[in-house]
Amino acid sequence: MDRNSSISTSTKSVAFYTLGCKLNFAETSTLKRHFEGQRFTILPFDKKSDVYVINTCSVTQDANRDCRKVVRRAMRQNPNAYIVVTGCYAQLEPDEIASIEGVDLVVGAKEKFDILQLAGNFEKCDQTIVHRSDVNKAVDFHHAFSSSDRTRAFLKVQDGCDYTCSFCTIPLARGKSRSPSIAQILDNAKQVIGDGYREIVLTGVNVGDFGNRTDETFINLLRKMDRLPGLDRIRISSIEPNLLTDEIIDFVADSRTVQPHFHIPLQSGSDKMLKLMKRRYQTDRYSKRVERILNRMPHACIGVDVITGHPGETEKLFQTSMEYLQELPAGYLHVFTYSERPNTTATGIGGNVSRQIRKQRTHKLRRISEQKRFDFDSSLLGTTRPVLFEQQVLDGGISGWSDNYIRVSVPYDPDLVNKIVLCRLDHKFPGEPVQGRVETVYNPGTVHRAVEPVNASGELLRYFNTNGNAAKTSTNAINTIEQN
Repeated sequence: MDRNSSISTSTKSVAFYTLGCKLNFAETSTLKRHFEGQRFTILPFDKKSDVYVINTCSVTQDANRDCRKVVRRAMRQNPNAYIVVTGCYAQLEPDEIASIEGVDLVVGAKEKFDILQLAGNFEKCDQTIVHRSDVNKAVDFHHAFSSSDRTRAFLKVQDGCDYTCSFCTIPLARGKSRSPSIAQILDNAKQVIGDGYREIVLTGVNVGDFGNRTDETFINLLRKMDRLPGLDRIRISSIEPNLLTDEIIDFVADSRTVQPHFHIPLQSGSDKMLKLMKRRYQTDRYSKRVERILNRMPHACIGVDVITGHPGETEKLFQTSMEYLQELPAGYLHVFTYSERPNTTATGIGGNVSRQIRKQRTHKLRRISEQKRFDFDSSLLGTTRPVLFEQQVLDGGISGWSDNYIRVSVPYDPDLVNKIVLCRLDHKFPGEPVQGRVETVYNPGTVHRAVEPVNASGELLRYFNTNGNAAKTSTNAINTIEQN
């Protein structure tokens, strides 16, 4: 490979690849706009490009493997391409990345949005260049938003984290919690609305910690955004249970735009494990948050993050966690297998769980998640929900997300793209979207309440029984899930 080749300044192309979370995707989109502003042509990653930019993640120990794999993909497309690696993994392990053949520039957290200046003419040289500062110097907030289509935009409102959870490298990779002013976010949101987006997803590392070093708060942000003309939907990407206040829950219940969908990290259903993980709550507090949500919004969808195989998780503690999750009236689980990360306190706890057992526990919880998703979706059959339809076409249908995060599919109609319509939910099969039919165009200016279905005896069908526990899935439904 010719390490001294350079890129013509007249015709430059760049391709991007993102590993990790929605926040990473939002930041990659901002990088794309920076490059477009310098007259680069943006290409798909599987095309031959002059420059490749890889935005990495550090959540699992597979970060190195994933990064190498993506670099090799870029080099197969163009062995003489200029390759930039940035993101969380680049901040944590810059020398490791610099040793990967083909990488020309490694850029840390503070320098991520300075790639155009740091790369100069994007001229390859014999030695990889590393620009990486101490993470404590990453104090600036860089605005970002992204989307997968022209319906939903992911708007960055917060970065960094002050928490010290035992398993997490994010504070080491992104620095302290910080956020812009509400006025700045509103300006960004107005741009997003002007571009035609109907829904804004508020994203960050620890969104509920917004404004922690100012006199502004997350509830203040929600109130201001709720009044924005032209914005139909706001969704909170994720919020810690200790930061999810009664005030926020009550506001969402009465909001014009904030959707009845809460993704609330739990990590374990065992109080002993939560203490080992250095989480800031116990299961009793988590349960009370869920209970209040469902008392105010019976049809709200609740998503749960959980980790399996963290050091110290004995079989008994895992069973305690699993039983708690089985009883929790949640709509779905996001299950992560614990992965050792350098410089985290979890590695010194002891009581390590074998990889095989970790995977077995992950599989068990994912089966529970499949059933919870089936139960939640099925509980709302016969009701109508507002659905925002996306551009994706699958098997002759067009799909979108309901206000309470149910994937709904109807026969394809191009006029439905980026429209919010009321859909009747008719059928549900395991692992597939709910099959629905369009009832009428929806007015997003009102808070929608679904009409509850009744059975042949005229009894109301509810997802939750009077004790707040998840209603049991029918034997046929469970058997169907097990067969798929």
